[in-house]
Amino acid sequence: MITVILVVMCVVVGVLELYAGRQSGRQAAAFERRIRELNEQVTKQNNVLVTVGEQLTAELSRVKRDVLPALDTRLRSTVDQVEDLAGLVHRADEFLRTQSGRLRDLEQQRVTLAALRRKLTDVETSVRTVTATGAASIEGKVDTALDRLADLERGGAEILDLQRTLTRTLEDVEDVVAELLQYTEGELGDTVTAALTARPAGDATSVTATGRLWTRDDQLEDILTEMYERCVRANRLHVRFRTAEGADGPEGAERRRYFLGGQDAEDLAGAFSALLISTGADLRPNGAGARGLARIEPGLPSGVEPVRPPEDEAALKALLRVLHESSGAVAQIGPLMAVRTRDELLCAVLTAGQSLELESDEVFWDPAAATVRLRRLPSHQLWDLTAWAGTP
Repeated sequence: MITVILVVMCVVVGVLELYAGRQSGRQAAAFERRIRELNEQVTKQNNVLVTVGEQLTAELSRVKRDVLPALDTRLRSTVDQVEDLAGLVHRADEFLRTQSGRLRDLEQQRVTLAALRRKLTDVETSVRTVTATGAASIEGKVDTALDRLADLERGGAEILDLQRTLTRTLEDVEDVVAELLQYTEGELGDTVTAALTARPAGDATSVTATGRLWTRDDQLEDILTEMYERCVRANRLHVRFRTAEGADGPEGAERRRYFLGGQDAEDLAGAFSALLISTGADLRPNGAGARGLARIEPGLPSGVEPVRPPEDEAALKALLRVLHESSGAVAQIGPLMAVRTRDELLCAVLTAGQSLELESDEVFWDPAAATVRLRRLPSHQLWDLTAWAGTP
């Protein structure tokens, strides 16, 4: 029985081994098949990875060749821009500090200009208040105003440094000063008109005559002004006030107007008539020129000293010589009127009425028009000194 059992067990074991062997073969074949499939997938993945690697290599090469140099250039450019911006910020900071200082200076200048405006207002108020007291008081106020302006100008170096910034404010100040001078000039002109019409008694401290000076030649302006004022002083006159304004036309120097005092108008007329008669006596008639004036006498004999003319005569002749050098000029000292055109030099001694008439017709600044008007005067009031001035 045991033997049978052993035999049966052996048979069962053999059957089991045979079954296990078959099952192992199937599993091995399935495993091998699975291995082959995995190998194929690995091969495919490897090919894909190779392709991707080649693409990555090409992309990296392109990046190294194209992108990285451009990035380096842009980085350097960005660094330069950052440095420029840093410098700009630094300059802007300095500019802000400078502007802060200028704002403080402007505030100080505003205070100074406010004080100037108050002073000018006080001067204008004073001038208007004392208008009825006469030209002498007005002149004193004008001198005071000019002295104040001169003091402000000497202390106004800081204002000049900020001139561009304060242009509008300074223009306002100039307008105020111009209006003040225009007002003063009008008052003095009215005083002269009153002196010519009412003929008041001479007063050395008041304005008794008016004067004008203009030349077409700029290069003669300084010497002509010097000779004119020398002639004024030589005739015992002094300048009370003077103004200057630009000429209306494109040619010519400034138009200068003088307000003179020290001599009565009638005394001046007689004195200038005598001087012109003396000047005309230097010539002898020979039919040349208007009014029968001709050439100068020849020189004095040897050993005879020439007689020195008086100071007023010498000053007048010097003025007339300079006028003759101009191509166009006008000079007036009270009743004396000297006009130089391109062709002739005329002098006249006017009456008060004639002076007012010429001033009303505005011919004082026009040599041609003034010559035409002077030619209408009586012969005893007019001297043609063209030939005299043309002699050495």
